[in-house]
Amino acid sequence: MDPLRWSSSPSSSGTSSPRTPPCEMLGYVGIEAVLDQLKIKAMKMGFEFNIMVVGQSGLGKSTMVNTLFKSKVWKSTPPGLVGTIAQTLQLHSVTHVIEEKGVKLKLTVTDTPGFGDQINNDKCWDPILNYINEQYEKYLQEEILITRQRRIPDTRVHCCVYFVPPTGHCLRPLDIEFLQRLCQTVNVVPVIARADSLTIEERENFRRQIQHDLKTHCIDVYPQKCFDDDINDRILNSKIRERIPFAVVGADREHLVNGKCVLGRKTKWGIVEVENMAHCEFPLLRDLLIRSHLQDLKDITHNVHYENYRVCRLNESDALPRGPGWVKLAPAPTSPPATPGPSKVRRRTQDNSTE
Repeated sequence: MDPLRWSSSPSSSGTSSPRTPPCEMLGYVGIEAVLDQLKIKAMKMGFEFNIMVVGQSGLGKSTMVNTLFKSKVWKSTPPGLVGTIAQTLQLHSVTHVIEEKGVKLKLTVTDTPGFGDQINNDKCWDPILNYINEQYEKYLQEEILITRQRRIPDTRVHCCVYFVPPTGHCLRPLDIEFLQRLCQTVNVVPVIARADSLTIEERENFRRQIQHDLKTHCIDVYPQKCFDDDINDRILNSKIRERIPFAVVGADREHLVNGKCVLGRKTKWGIVEVENMAHCEFPLLRDLLIRSHLQDLKDITHNVHYENYRVCRLNESDALPRGPGWVKLAPAPTSPPATPGPSKVRRRTQDNSTE
């Protein structure tokens, strides 16, 4: 499937093109104040970010989410599943509003307990793909209404973090089958879960094997090379692609190390510090999802994945459910509608005055 992406026109890019030379300014205008206006408006409205975590039970998905946002976003065991193994894949979502220095983030986390836990995992990815497409459908149904909301609620999944079991060998057939389908629908960031169970050498060999498997099976994970807009993006994303999948460790408890409280996991041989790059690559995952690429994840979701879904659905417009406010558009005219020009208007005025 050919992904779509809005490309910026020369006039809208940061650098001036030869066709539009910069205009010499004779004094201060105040254009830079637009940035302050955008910041004030964004802080008033807040931000939305929807993330999905996928992986087998026991890989630390809930703990990793709590570590990412330094809050109790998700309980270790979802309600109703205590002491039992789900017979079928069930999706659970929870929404929290996190505020930091006046910036509000409405965070929705979707967990997938039961994925890959059964003996027969045939098509176990269907509920996940259906859920992602259902969120696209909700957004589309709101978007095509005649009278629509000023701000459409966005429940679309912006990123899916896929937890790879630390086997140390290669991707399982289940991982390959699922990732091939998932990457066509949503931004996917694979991580090696519980990386502290591997040695440094085993971790690097495992990473190289996974990168080889992704390339061999044409699995295009985020950040996609074809979406690098300029040289700066290319340099930054190339460094990220070299380290994917990130080897991560999650922990939501603090321990005292050399007189400082650090997030980490206490083991028999010491403490694995979550934010120490010498121990794991959690800081790289956090920077990617929150500090450097959060908005880009949302942009690609809207301009690529949702756009592909929207085009496919509108091509099947006869089959669209006709809800309240639904309208069937008439065929577009082959020529633009005629607008009365100034001469016709004057002629009509003269005719009226003659009468």
